[in-house]
Amino acid sequence: MAMGVTVQREWARLGAHARLIAIEREKVAILKAFPELRRNGAADASTNGFLADKPKRQFSAAARRRMSAGMRKFWARRKAEARAKTKPA
Repeated sequence: MAMGVTVQREWARLGAHARLIAIEREKVAILKAFPELRRNGAADASTNGFLADKPKRQFSAAARRRMSAGMRKFWARRKAEARAKTKPA
């Protein structure tokens, strides 16, 4: 049985390798059709909003505290509900 698993894994590895080669060829074809998608061309593509970097959200310390307190309350309620369900009546 172990030999069958080894052979099956080898076939899977060969299939995965063939698929990676096919994906690489597809990538080359896509980049040939759309050269602006290349890393060095990403700045050009981002001018129309495509591939644009979003600014990172900054939360104040007070907002983080409120979110933390809210999540503690949420998980406490959820834990209590779970206990109530498993508690014999």
